[in-house]
Amino acid sequence: MKVFKPEWQCTFSVNEGAEESATWKEKIAWRLRGVADRLEGGGRTVKIDYRVTPAVSQQEVDTCLGKGFEVTQRLLTQLAQQQACEDVMRHAKAELFEQHPQH
Repeated sequence: MKVFKPEWQCTFSVNEGAEESATWKEKIAWRLRGVADRLEGGGRTVKIDYRVTPAVSQQEVDTCLGKGFEVTQRLLTQLAQQQACEDVMRHAKAELFEQHPQH
């Protein structure tokens, strides 16, 4: 009886700038991205590199990335809500947040 063994590989990385070993083309591309960020006045440019074998469709990749960004949005919203609550408490009950020296 022949045994079949599925094999796959997936690499995924997110970069926020050129690495020291980057080619001159990559360094220029990151400089242009930086200029674009400054012109737009906000946001954050990231580059997503991935390699999946066996190949999956671009639509499947886009779906996965979209779901990941949805999770990120929910997490950032939760953090913003928590920070807003803490800010209200710091304003309303500042004495609870005062630093007391340890004895």
